[in-house]
Amino acid sequence: MIAHPAPRPSDDVAAVPGPQRQVAAARPVTFSDTVALYADAAPGSEPRDSAVLFLSPWGFEEMCTRKLWRDLADRLAACGIPSLRFDYPGTGDALDRRDFADGLAIWESAALAAAMELRRLSGATRLVLIGHGLGATLAATIGPRLEVVDAIVLMAPVVSGRFYLRELAAWSKMVDEGLGLRDDQRITDHVAVAGLIMPDEIAAEVKNLNIETLPALPASQVLMLERPARDKDVALSAHLVALGADVTRLPYLGYDDLVSNPTIAKQPLEVTRQIVEWVSEATARSESRKAQIPEVPVTARLEGPGFVETPLRFGTDDRLFGILCQPRGQKRGATVVYLGTANDRLAGWARMTTETARYLAAKGVASLRFDAANVGDSPPAIGVPEQVLYTDHQIDDVMAAIDLLDGLALGVAMLAGRCSGAYLAFRSAVADERCKAAVVVNPFTFVWDKDDVVDDALRYNARSLEDYGRRMISIDTLRRLRAGRVNIRYATVNIAKQLANRFAGKMPAVLAPLSKYARLKEATYASFKRLTERHMPLTLIYSANDIGLDRFRFYLGRNGENLKRYGNVSVEIIPGADHNISPPAAKAIVRERILAAAVKAGEPGQ
Repeated sequence: MIAHPAPRPSDDVAAVPGPQRQVAAARPVTFSDTVALYADAAPGSEPRDSAVLFLSPWGFEEMCTRKLWRDLADRLAACGIPSLRFDYPGTGDALDRRDFADGLAIWESAALAAAMELRRLSGATRLVLIGHGLGATLAATIGPRLEVVDAIVLMAPVVSGRFYLRELAAWSKMVDEGLGLRDDQRITDHVAVAGLIMPDEIAAEVKNLNIETLPALPASQVLMLERPARDKDVALSAHLVALGADVTRLPYLGYDDLVSNPTIAKQPLEVTRQIVEWVSEATARSESRKAQIPEVPVTARLEGPGFVETPLRFGTDDRLFGILCQPRGQKRGATVVYLGTANDRLAGWARMTTETARYLAAKGVASLRFDAANVGDSPPAIGVPEQVLYTDHQIDDVMAAIDLLDGLALGVAMLAGRCSGAYLAFRSAVADERCKAAVVVNPFTFVWDKDDVVDDALRYNARSLEDYGRRMISIDTLRRLRAGRVNIRYATVNIAKQLANRFAGKMPAVLAPLSKYARLKEATYASFKRLTERHMPLTLIYSANDIGLDRFRFYLGRNGENLKRYGNVSVEIIPGADHNISPPAAKAIVRERILAAAVKAGEPGQ
């Protein structure tokens, strides 16, 4: 039957309004050339004979839902339900593959292996599958093959592969337009979005998917989260009922706000509550399951060409998740601590951080990439605000990372990051003298203006005056204006702020102290001076039209002439690059500069 329950809190969910104690990051495990995170049932919770396997969507959607998976896993664990989430081969932090000739079967095999690993770790005899997007489609197709699945949650499943790929192409164009990429810089010869490329063999099979005519029932109980005005979602629910499933249909409230942008993804809290309630009611309780659980390996490892990666937890109460990437051969230079951008998971935009880490390892340089608290797979820190970006709280996470390197005797540390990660690298380098070098890419600023609202700065994607000027004469911009895809009000406010910045920079010296911009400038100079006194090399890298260049020029002069007082600082402008460093040539430059800085920082006497 199809049920439409009214929203109501359950006893299990009501008991979990939010963490009252520090929650540890999930325990990393490795199998089948991938890394996974296992969240065990919380101590004192009522044991269940079921465990949850998460099946992720692909690409941009996966980046947006990463935090959702972590939140769901933590809430399920509090209800006594263990879970496992993992990366498909060639995605996230899994190992890459040269051969995808087997197509979608490669990802299905990884999901089947993950199901086996989850049952081994948890001791559960039964499974619940939770899938999103393409992951929901995989859940529906592998469910019958597992034979131990009692329930399945389908969140915005890909019903028609052909329609999904058309939608993905449109979304890819919108993302690239937002980044300011030229047509010749876009990836158009493959299925791609946000710099992530779906293997051609998998894309060909996805195109032929149609689960509206699914031949076998994936589970006896189904929770279907339907997107607004999606007839195919409704048709799939009806088909599952015809197959004999007990289907609960719910509207997917907040879907668009979740998947529009990983930087500003808004968590669908009501949907999260509904899923935890439904899964809690669908799973059987067990008094004996705990006795069956084996020891989880203390150390997980992934080995690739030229590198060895160790996913690990660190910090107080193991609250942070990261991956240490080390060279197979002799190590040289400083160990790079790579700081994430905004709410992007530690693999980075278009996997840039993962790929950079493995490139560095092949050159002999070790690195640590990690999720700061309440980002990606690291749970929130107790007593810290929900919005952690551009706050001093994240500096504590960086210090914990350097503590880890000290404890592992990995030598001196250097910091690297882009955008908000660049800001964090700069502020952390100022705060912690153990940092011996830093490479900061497209920092928005060096000292945060307390009058700026972080959420607004992230949501409206501020641009430089030069970039606004270039876009104003673009036909593309006219099309976007007609379509209502340009926030004219915010663009006007941002242009006014930048003009005020430039006016303040030209203000007579006698009036400068009256301006907050002058006070921000003095605070910035104090930070640069501190790094200079420590002789710490600082590499600044900007894309040619990046918004951060406005602040750079305000503080350090149109052509960086004020840098003469700071002999430890070097600046490089990359032409033809966007804020996210998407073009391959731009990525190569950034990697080379990080490598050079790490090697130099590790030399004797530095």
